[in-house]
Amino acid sequence: MPMIELTVPSGALTPAGRESVQRELAAVLLHWEGAPDTEFFRAQAWSYLHELPAGAQVTAADDAPRFRVDVTVPQGALSERRKAGLVGDVTAAALRAAGLGQDAAPRVWVLVHEQAEGTWGAGGSVIRYADLVALAGEAKSGA
Repeated sequence: MPMIELTVPSGALTPAGRESVQRELAAVLLHWEGAPDTEFFRAQAWSYLHELPAGAQVTAADDAPRFRVDVTVPQGALSERRKAGLVGDVTAAALRAAGLGQDAAPRVWVLVHEQAEGTWGAGGSVIRYADLVALAGEAKSGA
């Protein structure tokens, strides 16, 4: 159930970055979750791009674009090490998509939302984290 959403001011991304950032962010999320690289798991990693209209995002100091990345994962899916890796890689992907250097990293905020067990469903059923782990194990073993 990994889901990743990038919210940016309109025009903040380069054309190439706008074209590629959603799939790149989804792949980064799957990597740090430890999910197998299969068609099934790639199809479950939803990625959204929200572009805000001009003037919809400012700070008290300036109008430089800020980037908010909301990541939703099952509770327990990411250790502290995995969260740190995810935040670093997501920040780098957002900066690349905007054509910005590492000095702009403080303008990228990554918010990790852990969905509590039993509070997510798909296909008409509640999905448990253990079910996802079992599916991933089967995919990795080739079953």
